[in-house]
Amino acid sequence: MDLAPAHYKIRIKGHLGPTVLSAFPAMAARRSGGQTVLTGLLDQPALYGVLAEIEALGLDLLEVRQLTPERTPAEPCDRPSS
Repeated sequence: MDLAPAHYKIRIKGHLGPTVLSAFPAMAARRSGGQTVLTGLLDQPALYGVLAEIEALGLDLLEVRQLTPERTPAEPCDRPSS
């Protein structure tokens, strides 16, 4: 089992406010359409913790993606590469 940290992108339905976002201090948040996208460097236990928090808050999880080293959170993640 690889526990090395990796960059993740987590897409949640709706716009999350500051109070809910405070539950994810290790994640950067941005709005994308009608969704909130959380990105951050997480090891596997931290990833499971974020997913558990999403479930506990009753949020609609749309996507969890591990980003490759070429696609860091600072780069656009929503456009296909040419």
